[in-house]
Amino acid sequence: MIGATLNPNSETAKYRRSPAEVMTLARMGSAHPTRLSFLRHLLRRMTGGDWRFERSVWQIDAKGVGRAVYRAISPVRTYSLVAFAHDLPPDMRSDRVIATAWDATFTLFDGTPDDVDLERLAANVPLQEAGRISQRELSLSRANRSVRLFSHVVDCLAVGRQPDLVEIDAVGYLMRTTAVYGSGKFGASDYARIAGRAELSIPFQAEMLSVWLTRQFTIDIVEHMAMVKGGDSAVALDPAIKQALGVGNSTGLGMAPYLVRHPVLLNNWTMAREEALARVRAQPVATPDAVAGMNAAIQAACENAAHWRSEHPIQVTKLDALRADLRAVAGYLVDWRVTDDHPWDALWTWGETALSPEGQEALLAAMLEPHGDLVDDLCGGMSVDETVSFTINGAMRVGTLRQVLKDRYDWALKIDFADPANCARFWYVSEEKLEPRLGNRDSEFGQDLEQPLCTGRLARELFDALGEWGNDQPVAEFLLANPDQRYMTRRAQRCAENPYSEVRDNLIADCTLPIDLMRCKLAFFGASRFDPRSDKWVRISLFQDQVYPSDLNWRVVQ
Repeated sequence: MIGATLNPNSETAKYRRSPAEVMTLARMGSAHPTRLSFLRHLLRRMTGGDWRFERSVWQIDAKGVGRAVYRAISPVRTYSLVAFAHDLPPDMRSDRVIATAWDATFTLFDGTPDDVDLERLAANVPLQEAGRISQRELSLSRANRSVRLFSHVVDCLAVGRQPDLVEIDAVGYLMRTTAVYGSGKFGASDYARIAGRAELSIPFQAEMLSVWLTRQFTIDIVEHMAMVKGGDSAVALDPAIKQALGVGNSTGLGMAPYLVRHPVLLNNWTMAREEALARVRAQPVATPDAVAGMNAAIQAACENAAHWRSEHPIQVTKLDALRADLRAVAGYLVDWRVTDDHPWDALWTWGETALSPEGQEALLAAMLEPHGDLVDDLCGGMSVDETVSFTINGAMRVGTLRQVLKDRYDWALKIDFADPANCARFWYVSEEKLEPRLGNRDSEFGQDLEQPLCTGRLARELFDALGEWGNDQPVAEFLLANPDQRYMTRRAQRCAENPYSEVRDNLIADCTLPIDLMRCKLAFFGASRFDPRSDKWVRISLFQDQVYPSDLNWRVVQ
């Protein structure tokens, strides 16, 4: 685990940012994807030369209905995306998690499915939650077309011309996933069963592989529909336009609690990123190749930021700041004194005062980009074995626990939870929508179903409960008298060992923006072009501007 390898006395320690700086919602909500993101790690493995890809089944009729199978073949194992295309009536089209029909449904199969497997999957995968899959399946997902753009692309290709680039840029994807399930959901394989495989040991690799192969499917089906419509007049998508298309995703509050519920994962993800930045800052020199790579990364970031679109007021302001910051970085690089001692640290130190948090996080991503040999190994510590439960240390002394709260939860101890504004919201799971929700405490029912996501308030309550307990008394004795404090005691003890494990903000305040939690997680996934539609849901794109399986060692089985 990363935490065990990062010595506080190491040569990079002084360059690491503190949890107090990086674990606030405002900072997390400015996160950008980096080369450590799970999507990028997958692509490095897939493009390493040892993998082959093929479309082994294509049974899609003239109406765009049927099945397809895509195989990712390594020297050791094969993974197959099984895709089902459907004829979805307009009145059933919905991106909500409670939808019952979609344009396409998918599963990632462990191995190569035979005809019996395909029939079993055909009877279950299109039903999604209402069906059942097995340990042979690693993920379950579904997607809907971006109807206007999908139709526009089909119509254009059918008559032999390419789609309008303005239309492509405005949307950025032909289909968007509305859920990608894994890790034991609805009968799928538990992550523990596959975690020992090198290609899946990094978090969310099965899900990322599923989405990447889905991206290939979206291109194949739009070209298929164009050929059906246009016959000999139809043409394939121009490679440059194809490259600009990703897989969209609509994500709501369901994703937001994940980082709170998986504190050690959050620590390991963040620790990897912070150690990567520290390693780069610690470099005494900047090589010509690294300087060239940095300039290319900033140029790519400027181009990407120019394509972002959003109508959400907060995001519009952040986008303006980001674009201005990237121009400032590009200007700084023109006169960057690369021959000075520790030029990367000088660059970062300048950025800390000259840039907004949005710009600083974009600068971080760019600084990592030309340093793969230096930082990519950190991906290996971003997992955690969550099958091993964390046991409360009852022998810990109350004084030690009290000090942990003062050190790790000092931000929470400063909050006045008697102020209604500081406990105005509560998290719960909607029985009707089957999704996490944020309720208003003074006007909505359901407080008795509140989820324990109000970490700051729980820390404050634990600190107050310790009250007059003596410093030398064992925590076990305290918990026998206060069993309701077991949850937060366990969490505090775990946080003591994992400094980046806690969001250092009040998650039930009236000003909380859940979108910040979503953006942080999606950046670790590798998402780009965040487009919030409110402070509670966002549209993003995955794999945009990246390679396709068909760009690599690819074949189509006739």
